[in-house]
Amino acid sequence: MIAIVRPETLNTHREIGSGTDRQKEAVNEILALVKTEGDQALFRLTERFDRARLNTLKVEKEEFEAAFAEVDDTFVQALKEAAERIRRYHEKQKRNSWMETEADGTILGQIIRPLERVGVYVPGGRAAYPSSVLMNIIPARVAGVEEIVMVTPPQSDGTVPPPTLVAASIAGAGRVYKVGGAQAVAALAYGTESIPAVDKIVGPGNIYVTLAKQAVYGKVDIDSIAGPSEIVVVADETANPRFVAADMLSQAEHDPLASAVLITPSAGLADQVAKELEQQCNQLERKEIAAASLKEHGSICITKDLPEAFEVVNRLAPEHLELLVADPWNWLGKVKHAGAVFLGPYSPEPVGDYFAGPNHVLPTNGTARFFSPLNVDHFMKKTSVLSYSREALFRDGAKVMELARAEGLGAHAASIRVRLERKEEGEELV
Repeated sequence: MIAIVRPETLNTHREIGSGTDRQKEAVNEILALVKTEGDQALFRLTERFDRARLNTLKVEKEEFEAAFAEVDDTFVQALKEAAERIRRYHEKQKRNSWMETEADGTILGQIIRPLERVGVYVPGGRAAYPSSVLMNIIPARVAGVEEIVMVTPPQSDGTVPPPTLVAASIAGAGRVYKVGGAQAVAALAYGTESIPAVDKIVGPGNIYVTLAKQAVYGKVDIDSIAGPSEIVVVADETANPRFVAADMLSQAEHDPLASAVLITPSAGLADQVAKELEQQCNQLERKEIAAASLKEHGSICITKDLPEAFEVVNRLAPEHLELLVADPWNWLGKVKHAGAVFLGPYSPEPVGDYFAGPNHVLPTNGTARFFSPLNVDHFMKKTSVLSYSREALFRDGAKVMELARAEGLGAHAASIRVRLERKEEGEELV
């Protein structure tokens, strides 16, 4: 069911977000259609792709009320507690503007402001992803974004799954629209009669959503180009093989393209986990998906020792990393590249997916080498502030001109020189 590989051959990185020429062409046609025809294009495309004939795109107050009536109180309470934990975690990420006055009167600083309007894409249709709603909206709210516009594809009856709407209400979505796919990305980027254009689009989606986000980048900002979910478990002989297998399957059930990898110096544990994977997989509702994932993209890698295991980890830079080893905190410092690290036998990855507080929107496909989990900073922008004093300009002006001339930019140097010449002529700068 799962391959046993050598450390030097283990590789989970794949090309993501490229799409076929046909897919790209289809996305470009959709973008152009929405840009020119607005809401009418959205109605037609929603009927075509989602089999839903709508009279209005916006989710109304009555639909939110009906959603709360359809879900269990225990679900609502769990969602509220998760939202509060996520909010508290992200509050600690906030940073303040600053100004610094130097001895000569020069003032340098940085103004930090939230984006004005953000679009959140939430996958939908036949499925509901309330956790994605919380993880994408709450950091934006903490950042102070004034307006959050959420889009999600409707079910064939024109409704949105109740758990999704309940999560949107709890998280603080300003407006929710029943539109998905590349057409939703186009609406957020260009704006339509109903849906306002935004400054940034976040949230996962299928290949068409991914290609659309790539295409509109520059018109708006986007979060990232996400690949299939992945988990790496580093375990030693002290690990419980049932735990290891269960945690690997928690990611394998996402998608046949998902990747689940065990790295261990214990051949005995490797054998036990392989057996557990087969046994536990057969008991899953999504066993076909999990089995395909393990067969095509799963691996068990046996290393000579734990230091070599962490060398492999840092080469892979995994999305999720579990440390099921004796004294995991002792090994945390060896981790250079990972989206999120889960330490010890009672910190399985799903706790992070849903409840603990850190964001579950993580860098995939090795991008943890240079990218971070979705956080408050993704919804902020920084403006530099500079007020040079007269004394500082006279002191540094010649150096600025020297650098400008070295780049062949005479007008840059001249803008300094005209001020220094006034000093030489005895004029006061105002």
